[in-house]
Amino acid sequence: MRKIVIVLAVLFLLGGNVSAHAATLELPKPTGRSPVGVTELHLVQHGRADPWFPTETRQVMVSVWYPALPIGRRAPYVAPALAKHYETEPPIGVRTDWGSVRTHSYVNAPALPGRFPVVLYSPGVGNSRTMGTILAEELASRGYAVVTVDHTYETAIAFPGGQVKTDKAFDLPYEDPAEIEKAKQRLMDAREHDVRFVLDSLGGLKMLDLSRVGMVGHSGGGVTASRVMQVDRRVDAGINMDGWFSFGYNRPELGVDRPFMFMGAASSPQMPPLYGKPRTHLSEPDWQRFWQASTGWLLDLNVPAGRHYTFTDAQWLLPQLGGDHTGFLGTVDPARAIDAQRAYITAFFDQHLKGRPQPLLTGSSPRHPDVSFIR
Repeated sequence: MRKIVIVLAVLFLLGGNVSAHAATLELPKPTGRSPVGVTELHLVQHGRADPWFPTETRQVMVSVWYPALPIGRRAPYVAPALAKHYETEPPIGVRTDWGSVRTHSYVNAPALPGRFPVVLYSPGVGNSRTMGTILAEELASRGYAVVTVDHTYETAIAFPGGQVKTDKAFDLPYEDPAEIEKAKQRLMDAREHDVRFVLDSLGGLKMLDLSRVGMVGHSGGGVTASRVMQVDRRVDAGINMDGWFSFGYNRPELGVDRPFMFMGAASSPQMPPLYGKPRTHLSEPDWQRFWQASTGWLLDLNVPAGRHYTFTDAQWLLPQLGGDHTGFLGTVDPARAIDAQRAYITAFFDQHLKGRPQPLLTGSSPRHPDVSFIR
């Protein structure tokens, strides 16, 4: 099982030793009108046993990003306890100074007046919710409340009081291939339950308009989005960014009956089943099954020069730290790739959560030459 996820957990695979550039790492500024605030929530699901350690109660950490007054200090990109953890236990043996990196969002800043449509974000399998920070800040600056979710025991997570829970799920003894498949299924089932629990827990935040909810995810998070939509009518629209359905059984043949968008790239050599070919509903059998079974509004976009992690913060950070040594980003220009994702994802939710038709979603745009419409 460790071999399955180690290739997926590449957020912090950004150099050999502590990088001389780490202190100058910067995220791109959000382009919307509103400053952004962020707050963390520690959510405990009483009555639900943790799927990996049944003697524990399931608990998750989330961040809520929202339009806010620019008051206070800018939030760290990585929680201090987690940055300290990476000093002694760097993921995949890699060290870099994450404690010095800041977001553009203000910690616990007062929200702007009003109630904002909600977008849930689930990261890829084995990845941190941190990987969606650039997208979260962008959407929040444009009038959304974005809830980024960590799935406990898939990755190292900082909890209140400085406690760090690590990716212990993948250290369990999996020797039988059948047990590995069961673990994959347990992982995806746990993600679906996590997101629905998070949605249950947001009612106390008055700034959230829970009558308008979307979900976006990368890799396994994108499949989590479709799974949640299939069982929870509260989610009105979803996006799968380069996630394949074959990690466990994830019901592609059921499709969805509400708006859904695929965003794919050329599959990384490490990422089955396409090996370098574009992941689209025309080339990926499970995407095709999902597409044909769905009855809602659909769109399939592809970034042919991108790779699997083009749809994460790694697309922006890796080039700042000496380039992509992982093969997960492809050759697409980082700034153009980030701009395109911001534009299309915002347009999708503007159209389907805010009811504002978006010409950008109707065909190719000269402003975003790296993006292909798959018909």
